[in-house]
Amino acid sequence: MEKRYQFPEGFLWGGAVSANQVEGAWLEDGKLPNCTDVMVGIGLDARNPGIRYNPETQKYEMALKPDKVYLSHEGIDFYHRFAEDLKLMGGMGMKAFRTSISWARIFPHGDDETPNEAGLEFYDRLFDEMIRQGMEPVVTLSHYETPLYLMTEYGGWRNRKTIGFFEKYARTVMERYGKKVKYWMTFNEINTIYHMPFASGGFMPSSYDPQAPDFASNYSQKDLYQASHHMLVASALAVKACHELCPGAVCGGMVTSSQIATYPYSCNPDDVLGAMQVRRRTFYFTDVMCRGTYPAYIHRIWKEQDCQPVMEPGDLEILAGGAIDYLAISYYRSSTYKSDFKMESGAGSLTSGAGGAVNPYLKETTPAPWSWPVDPKGLRYVLNELTDRYRIPLFIVENGVGLDEKEIPGQTIEDPERVKYLEAHLKQVAEAIEDGCQVMGYLWWGPIDIVSAGTGEMRKRYGFVYVDRFNDGSGDLHRSPKRSYERYREIIRANGL
Repeated sequence: MEKRYQFPEGFLWGGAVSANQVEGAWLEDGKLPNCTDVMVGIGLDARNPGIRYNPETQKYEMALKPDKVYLSHEGIDFYHRFAEDLKLMGGMGMKAFRTSISWARIFPHGDDETPNEAGLEFYDRLFDEMIRQGMEPVVTLSHYETPLYLMTEYGGWRNRKTIGFFEKYARTVMERYGKKVKYWMTFNEINTIYHMPFASGGFMPSSYDPQAPDFASNYSQKDLYQASHHMLVASALAVKACHELCPGAVCGGMVTSSQIATYPYSCNPDDVLGAMQVRRRTFYFTDVMCRGTYPAYIHRIWKEQDCQPVMEPGDLEILAGGAIDYLAISYYRSSTYKSDFKMESGAGSLTSGAGGAVNPYLKETTPAPWSWPVDPKGLRYVLNELTDRYRIPLFIVENGVGLDEKEIPGQTIEDPERVKYLEAHLKQVAEAIEDGCQVMGYLWWGPIDIVSAGTGEMRKRYGFVYVDRFNDGSGDLHRSPKRSYERYREIIRANGL
């Protein structure tokens, strides 16, 4: 008899998006550009965003590339169509819906004296509609959305002043929406600052070399650790603000967990030790956010690489007093570490996961052209690792699969690969809960087709709902549920599978 998988009462079934991937209206109602507005995709443009250095002003400035299509500028027009989209989400029976507040809608420059009322009113309408459709708003304060002005004028998160700007922004929206939002998160995937400092870290390099091979080459390790320290202090201050301004609400932090699910390629001690060191790149952030203190192992790195961040008196006390209430994760794939492996471009790098080497025991990948390794048990492993380490509630706020799909008029899109991926991962979540993990909920990434963050395209579709928009910007934006829409509705209705 096939095993039934039941989930706890009150489990938060839902979906997740970000403002910069769905809203569009990038310069509407007072909003000014954020960091991702100058990127086609945070993966594609990670090394060369639409930015140039002006030697006359000695500042960076926006320089959009005329040969590129910035789909995120219009997104899926969620800014104007959110009521329609949230009705579709509610139709699945979703209990929660995650999105971010676009910081530049509230404080367009980031350092504004007063907030933009038009931006505040938009999120009032948005959260009201979520609640009307039976969904709890799950709100990320910063999802790769640092106001571009803060970066070009101040250097962004490399500059300590950004802490104050962020705290003012966090307190403004928490005071405004405190009675509507019970679940807050500070930074999306804060640990991705290492390989995407512009988008994730929201800061400019401290120096510019015109002979550098690309923009990203200007970043230093010291810059990275300085920016991350400021973000961690800001995160702690936001947690404190939440507890003061939003009675009954909780505030979490978030990481992508692919590096936690890093397996040694073999029992070679170099593979085992190397995998541990890769995992610590994420634990560095979770240790601070969950425990309120820097881990012992980071001090050697700071010393050997001469990259210890500057800390002000009181910073460590702020971290100690601002531990998160829950830890949120994204999970898409595991990684494998091989000590003598050299990352190469091509199919091997696509199927290998974030750690490089191909795991010979993982026989399945997502369909081409992205071909990510599929490892549902890796999610169970991550949940248990984090439970053993921190003993706090966990929230899966991203899990999903991108597929290349085409709509045939009059026919429902059949997406068995998505259903298979969904079911396989949910079974492992249920196993983790039986293991003793306290999992608050499961939010499918991209319950409606959105602009892909990494590649900046519509072709990579994650949704249970199809959106008629294409990589060249064409399409009439109509929405239509896929077959997976019905399956997720069935799972939510049964509270299991």
